[in-house]
This record gives sequence, structure tokens and C-alpha cells, in this order.
Amino acid sequence: MVQPQETFTEGHDSTRAAGTLTSDLVNLGRGFCMGAADTVPGVSGGTVALILGHYQRLIAAISRFDTHALALLFARRWDELWRYCDLRFIIALGVGLVIGAGALASTMHWLLEHRMSQTLAVFFGLVLASGWLVATTIGRWSPLVIGGTIAGALLAFWIGGLTVIGGSENLLYLFVSAAIAICAMILPGISGAFVLLLLGMYHPVIGMIKQFVHGDIGVEVILKLSIFAAGCLVGLALFTRILRRLLSDYRDPTVGVLVGLMIGSLRRVWPLQSPTQATADLPFKERQFDTYWPSQWDGDLWVPFTLIAVSVIAVLVIERAAAGRDSMRQA
Repeated sequence: MVQPQETFTEGHDSTRAAGTLTSDLVNLGRGFCMGAADTVPGVSGGTVALILGHYQRLIAAISRFDTHALALLFARRWDELWRYCDLRFIIALGVGLVIGAGALASTMHWLLEHRMSQTLAVFFGLVLASGWLVATTIGRWSPLVIGGTIAGALLAFWIGGLTVIGGSENLLYLFVSAAIAICAMILPGISGAFVLLLLGMYHPVIGMIKQFVHGDIGVEVILKLSIFAAGCLVGLALFTRILRRLLSDYRDPTVGVLVGLMIGSLRRVWPLQSPTQATADLPFKERQFDTYWPSQWDGDLWVPFTLIAVSVIAVLVIERAAAGRDSMRQA
């Protein structure tokens, strides 16, 4: 979990301590969890990164893909580039993310199709407990921190209730959509895939990727995928720099906003929801959902709420065990 003293301002101390096979496996597991979470609508890989305590390190590492990194690359100073960009961490995390998304995509799709209430209940409990634990790392709950938390919660809650708009074939719209979605992807509480869906670009982008994978490669597909990739890179480069500075100089208010985003995202994983009649026969990604209060729900209540409680307890027990191990090591 995120610890109050975690800073990772320069990126070198962590890489010195992390150059072991054990840390590689841990980072692989972290990436696996992020990839698995990204397969669930409304759950962000950024949320998992914040929960597992490597969020600031991830932001710092991504923000270091800059002109200095390019200079090291062109000068072929591989060792310095490896340390400067924390590439060992990034590679292990990236491999785990791809494995997690690929391995669990079909399983998660089946669970959401056939056990939606129970599946969302588990994630609701995980996010709820983790949001509480991250909130405990805030040193002082000043009016600014409280305001930031409320603003983050309202923003995520509002986004979670938006309906899909029509996309556009315009290349500038594709570029801007990519930049917005990639920023959302690294923010806790906001799913990048969901943002693409809201902007009407999820299915066009997935369609282009499928064309490329199947070898149906034309000039138009290459151009649009290049524009999309450029938008992702620009958005990621700019946003991570801003976020890294905020976490460094205004840690408590920034973490407050991140906690708020996690709280607001609970709207998307509320277990008592079902597809609307108009969209019930559409593929899962295209469905719209109605949410219900417990008094309005026709199905069982004890199963989802028991799963929420079990998930909350599991997170708290794991956190307590991890804190105990850290105390023993320090002693």
C-alpha cells in the first residue's frame, strides 16, 4: 500500500534496491493485477497501482521519457538510460500488464456476462477498502485536501454516469481522444477504455487494432493508428510531468483528489445494476445500465453484500500483514 513517506523524486534509489529477481517478480505481479483490473469496466489500472503502492514510482518513471532520455539513447549510453528511465521496473510491469489483460480478459468477460453482480461486488469492496487505506496516508486533512477529495469524487461520479456520444473520423479528434484516454488510464478511478467509449472512439480503435493484427494493413489504418499512438504519447508525456510535480510539491491535496476519484468510481462498480431493455442484447461494452437501491433490487442481496464485506476484510488483513512485515524488517 502507499506509505506516507513514499516519494521517489529522482528514480535512482528505488532502482538500486529493486535490482533483484524477487522485485522483478513482484513488479510482474503488480502489472498482472493492473492488466486484470483494466478488463473490468470502470476499474482503472491506476487504481491498482495506487493500491499496491507503486503509483508514484510509475508516474516518475513515465515522466522521465523526455529529451534527456532521447539524448542518452542517441549517445548509446545504455546503462544510464536504463537507470534514468527505471526500465527494469517499467519492463516487468508492462509484461505483467499484458499477461494479466490477455489471460483474464475472457474469464472476466464471462464473469461480467453471467455473474455481474457478484463480480462487481468484489471490486466494489476492493476499491472501497483501498480508498480508505490510501486516505490514511494523508498527513493533514486541510480544507484544500477535503475540497480536492470532494471534487475528485464528484468528477468520477459524473463521468461514470455519462452516456456514449458519437465518434468522429476526424484525425484531430482521434488524436485528442487518445491523449484524454491515456490520461484517464493512469488516473485512479477512471477507466481509459471507458473514456474512449464515452468519446465514441472505443470501437473504431479496437477495429483498427484487429485489422492490424489480422494483417489487413492499409495506409489509412497505419495513419490512424500512428495518430492514435502519437496522441497517447503526448498525453502521457505532458500529464505525467504535471502529476509528478503535484505529488512532489502538493502531495496531500493531490492524494486527496486521487482518493476522491476512487470514491466516485464506485458508481461504476455498484453491484446492483442491470442493462437497460434497449441495450440488453448488445455486446457488453455497448450496454447502458440502470442502477438500483437495495430496496429496489429484485435479486438476492446477501450474496453481493457478503462479497463486499469479504473483499474489504481481505484488503485490511493483507495491509495489516504487510505492515507487520515492514515493522519486523525495520526492527
